[in-house]
Amino acid sequence: MQIEVHGAPVAHSESILTPSALAFLSELEYRFGPTRRALLAARAERQARLAAGERPDFLPETAHIRAADWQVAPIPQDLQDRRVEITGPTDAKMLINALNSGARCFMADFEDSNTPSWSNIINGQVNLTAAVRRSLAFTSPEGKHYALKQQTAVLIVRPRGLHLDEANLTLDGQPLTGSFVDFGLYLFHNAEELLARGSGPYFYLPKLESHLEARLWNDLFTWSEKRLGLVQGTIKATVLIETILAAFEMDEILYELREHAAGLNAGRWDYIFSVIKQFRHDPAFLLPDRSMVSMTVPFMRAYTQLLVKTCHRRGAHAMGGMAAFIPSRKDEHVNRVAIAKVTQDKEREAGDGFDGTWVAHPDLVPVAMAVFDHHLGTRPNQVERQRNDVHVTADELLHTRIHHGRITEAGLRGNIGVALQYLATWLGGSGAVAIHNLMEDVATAEISRSQVWQWIRHGARLFKDGPQITPNLVRLLTDEEAHKLAGILPADRLAQAIDLFLGMTLSAEFIDFLTLPAYQVLLETADESDEEATA
Repeated sequence: MQIEVHGAPVAHSESILTPSALAFLSELEYRFGPTRRALLAARAERQARLAAGERPDFLPETAHIRAADWQVAPIPQDLQDRRVEITGPTDAKMLINALNSGARCFMADFEDSNTPSWSNIINGQVNLTAAVRRSLAFTSPEGKHYALKQQTAVLIVRPRGLHLDEANLTLDGQPLTGSFVDFGLYLFHNAEELLARGSGPYFYLPKLESHLEARLWNDLFTWSEKRLGLVQGTIKATVLIETILAAFEMDEILYELREHAAGLNAGRWDYIFSVIKQFRHDPAFLLPDRSMVSMTVPFMRAYTQLLVKTCHRRGAHAMGGMAAFIPSRKDEHVNRVAIAKVTQDKEREAGDGFDGTWVAHPDLVPVAMAVFDHHLGTRPNQVERQRNDVHVTADELLHTRIHHGRITEAGLRGNIGVALQYLATWLGGSGAVAIHNLMEDVATAEISRSQVWQWIRHGARLFKDGPQITPNLVRLLTDEEAHKLAGILPADRLAQAIDLFLGMTLSAEFIDFLTLPAYQVLLETADESDEEATA
């Protein structure tokens, strides 16, 4: 096996891309890459069946797993209390601020809030390695110094989804799996240090669509533990239930990972995107403006309540969704209204039995913490709440009709504007973008561009009897929204964003993930920069 590094040199990369670490990545890819490729092919086959009219249901072949009494392995002490978790990318300033935020846990993200440029991937691993050893520090251009406090949040790492490659590392000429790279480098360099400090290697697993994908991760965990001399079950993972297909297999996903499972998370934004994506050919699943798809609409309510019931029956933690609000430094009225909504959202989650929740900004940590402190008191979680009152059917999970839901020009323009701003910023290296006091990441950009595709595909109309949403209308509004952004965003990035957005929304075929074509643009841009530097 021949592994090669193609990315341009990054500061301190030699401490991460050591020969032994690269050998570990080679083994991961060699052993588990074929299974990953087979599972991606199975996704495509399942999507074809959905396009032909098949509806998902609870699997008859795994009914015995759902019926049996079993629980996940004991959860480590430092993961018992997860009442508030903060999330964000892996740059040094973000890491320090998040770890110091007062949240119980921090999810360091290589996925939806990260642009997977080579420098971001390597710098992220360098920063995490320093954070684990408590040596991470940062000084801003203005001279402000950041360092870790004595008490910090528990670190959890989210690798990229199984669908993404890492083009800057190849094995026998083929790109490595991005998720294996992110997982493997963090585990290899930090597992022993984390254990010595009383913690462990903890992960979030994104975008799983079936229990067979969970089985792949469990096999990879088990092999890695043996390979690195770790006690079996040392690795703990929380799975994001952010695809509607996974919602039908929550019991089975926990069962496959039962030696390594810590819980499930309600990944609300990707879940909405998944509904659009999986049922894109069916007009019965036409969704209204994104702002109208709240957590209280029937299909979202069914999914979250089933998640809590499933987790608690199995002794696992149920983690709530993201509060994406970014407080304004100028408008206190905006803050008051938004914080009231965040509080209401967290009250609903805690009342439903969730053991914790997510926020995107340090200022929201005390807001969410107050709600969960009130509900939990001195208890670390509320796993004892079994929710035997919850009975969710397949029809309820698929009940996507929203009373009074409508598609508006403001909603269409909002989708276009968010997608353009996000794509342009993502291509510039930043995967988490504050737009209109909301933290936008890949998941929300996916909703934006996929809704436009869906509305065009099914000839949706603005309001009830307004104009039809056509390719020409989308082009016109894209020009107008881009004009508003001219001078705010770099012209070259904005032009690339427009091309990407229109290419995806006007395509006859749906693009499964926007990061697939966007990553190719990122690689081409990097190649051009390298050529200019060489010249």
